[in-house]
Amino acid sequence: MSDDMDDAESRLVRIERLLQSREHELVPAWRRATHGEPRWAVTAVILVAVALQLTLPHRLSLLPYWALPALELVLLAGLTAANPRRVEPRTRRLRLLGLGLIFVISVANGLAAIRLVADLVNGSAGSDAVPLLLAGGGVWLTNVIVFALWYWEWDRGGPMARALGERQFADFLFMQMQSPEVAPPDWEPSFLDYLYLSFTNSTAFSPTDVMPLSRWAKMLMMLQSSVSLVTVVLVVARAVNILK
Repeated sequence: MSDDMDDAESRLVRIERLLQSREHELVPAWRRATHGEPRWAVTAVILVAVALQLTLPHRLSLLPYWALPALELVLLAGLTAANPRRVEPRTRRLRLLGLGLIFVISVANGLAAIRLVADLVNGSAGSDAVPLLLAGGGVWLTNVIVFALWYWEWDRGGPMARALGERQFADFLFMQMQSPEVAPPDWEPSFLDYLYLSFTNSTAFSPTDVMPLSRWAKMLMMLQSSVSLVTVVLVVARAVNILK
């Protein structure tokens, strides 16, 4: 009797493994529950954004100029302490903490962009082209990081929801989703994919190989392209005028 029960249990285990492997073959990784993505990439990029904010001219920052970067580092430290290795589903508070961090970075860079544009329009940006180009480049690059963070945090409910496979309909269509044969079986979008999306949208002012599907994704990409276009055109035009 005991041998029969052991044999039945082993058969059930084999059937479960077969069903799981079959599910992995039929359902792509980006649509099923997986491990959370590594945290190192998003942490490193946020540190770059903080460093860029600290190097901007103080007139473009909220005084004291170190206040918002210091707050960003505190929020980042809290997120890293809670999930040091991977962005794993934990609590709703962690998601709110992450959204708060992105919001603070967005406010700091938005303020810098507004003040930079105002200086350019008023003619008070200075008569040296190099500092102007460096300031404009810092604002532009931080803008790329900011929108990459928003794309990453909102696509299919954010990284924690994606790890649980809760939402089946994507907000951004990556090439690997359309042609799964060109990617490994365990491929799913991570932060670096959204950083690439943000960079190409800021340089081409339009989608390239990643298509926005939802309305909010289209509006956010349109906003990013507009901010990037205004920043680049005004800074370059002023720098060329100074050089002449």
